[in-house]
Amino acid sequence: MATTALDSEHRMAAPVPPAHAHPRLSTLVLLAFAAVYLVWGSTYLAIRVGVESFPPLILAGLRHLTVGLLLYPVLRGKTGVRPTGTNWRTAFVTGALLLVLGNGGVSWAEQTVPSGVTALLVATVSLWLVMVDWLRPGGKKPVPRVAMGLLIGFAGLAVLVGPAHGGAPERVDPWGAAVLVMASLAWACGSLFSKHGGMPSSTMLGVAMQSLAGGVMLLVAGLFGGEFRGLHLSAISLRSWLALAYLVVFGSGIGFSAYIYILQKSTAARVATYAFVNPVVALFLGWLVAGETITLRTIFAAAVILTAVILVITAPHRSPAPVTAPVPAPGEA
Repeated sequence: MATTALDSEHRMAAPVPPAHAHPRLSTLVLLAFAAVYLVWGSTYLAIRVGVESFPPLILAGLRHLTVGLLLYPVLRGKTGVRPTGTNWRTAFVTGALLLVLGNGGVSWAEQTVPSGVTALLVATVSLWLVMVDWLRPGGKKPVPRVAMGLLIGFAGLAVLVGPAHGGAPERVDPWGAAVLVMASLAWACGSLFSKHGGMPSSTMLGVAMQSLAGGVMLLVAGLFGGEFRGLHLSAISLRSWLALAYLVVFGSGIGFSAYIYILQKSTAARVATYAFVNPVVALFLGWLVAGETITLRTIFAAAVILTAVILVITAPHRSPAPVTAPVPAPGEA
């Protein structure tokens, strides 16, 4: 659900509250940061558990369609905003890029790629955002510090997914890794398109529209992909049902609400820290809960990739526009 926050980053990022702010407000901000760090970091593990018995596209489709069906009528009535044809067209385009290719790709890849490694590969969204924004017509050339971050980040990606040496079984599944790279690229394209494509004035209503559009397209893709033929509800485990519920309630509901809240109450630069905290949380939870192996190769690649993300996020802009937080990544959406 946290899929269309790019516009909101510009509209909603605000200075950090003054030191004399009410203590309760400070506590709420800290709790919201904890939610974004921990809840979104845990969504990769929840997806991993969900695809144990749910087909991946059906899992993602049910998640987003449920969110859209719950939120759209409420927000439509509360905001009074009447979406235009342009708004719906943008919702379907961004829903295809962000949810079908982005989140659907993550769900598919997690059938073979550990959740922690998935989070690391998805962290490259910040790098792809810079690349796509640079290469588009009239795009902005990155400053040298960002260019260095791009080189370091893609070097870390090569270390993570490159061939194993000496017969060691450390290599990430190449097909799963390729899908994750394409999912991250699609997420970056969809994020930039949502910024300029014509979303409604209400960010949350736009999220609900994308969830509806993306959820329907994911289920249609699952239908044509033959996933419904092999779906037997009696075979879905309780832990997979709980994972789906967790993704809807916590990942899309609580996580995104906390994200919007901290965008309003803190600086975008501080909000951006979730981009390199979430992969660490995902790696730890994958190791602790799912027994995923953390190799020296993974640790080294994580250090390289997260260093690159920090360089890109904290770099000064060529324009006087304020630094903005990155959009939520496909696994967190």
